Amino acid sequence: MDFKGKVCIVTGSSAGVGAATALSLARMGASVVINYSRSSAPAEAVASQCREAGADVLVVRADVARDEDCRALAAAAMERWGRIDLLVNNAGTTKFIALQNLAGVSVDDFHSIYSVNTIGVFQMVRACEAALRASRGAVVNVSSIAGQDGVGSSIPYMASKGALNAMTIALARALGPEVRVNAVLPGFIETEWLRNGLGDSYQKAYDAYRAQSALEAVMSPEDVAEAIIALAGAGKVTGQLLRVDAGKGVGRAAPGRPV
Repeated sequence: MDFKGKVCIVTGSSAGVGAATALSLARMGASVVINYSRSSAPAEAVASQCREAGADVLVVRADVARDEDCRALAAAAMERWGRIDLLVNNAGTTKFIALQNLAGVSVDDFHSIYSVNTIGVFQMVRACEAALRASRGAVVNVSSIAGQDGVGSSIPYMASKGALNAMTIALARALGPEVRVNAVLPGFIETEWLRNGLGDSYQKAYDAYRAQSALEAVMSPEDVAEAIIALAGAGKVTGQLLRVDAGKGVGRAAPGRPV
């Protein structure tokens, strides 16, 4: 995909991976929709950076858990530019609950996390479907290795990302041949969101991840954005789940032992 003149919606793009993706697309000549659900100031800051890169930018408040907000977000892009070429479903939420603490998980936790991480993605795709079909566009969902490995911030989060992985493949079938649908599955990403969520356990988790990954590294938001854009531009790739994990799934060979 040549992003010059294309219109790209990035949900949850006021910080982290979403902000990095929006800025990368802006630098490649795309028009970008910056989306936020609560505070406008961080979103406007990202929008300012995108404009400095030469992009036409629209900032839209929308909670992807609400179907009417998803439809309004898509409609705002269509009203401004008359097309949608790429949808990056990055908005996500979680609650940090220890894996063994089953009693600490409520039904409401499942509902609130699924409403954004899984249902919100479906609603955004549905809202943008007609425009994406018309442009022969692409969807990239931001999932997590938690959905494959059963590790992460909480069981509801892991389950929501596992469901998103399955839905990505189903949507690739449903929307083909006009629209390609893929997902990136990041591992440990250096963000303030994760640092705040893990608190005192952050450094221990950071060090453990590096030690267990083949590249002895964690991800930056820009690393994940690079993979998102690669999938968006891969014209014959659909229904794929791309791990962006510095080789965590591969692991490291023990010293002196054959791989």
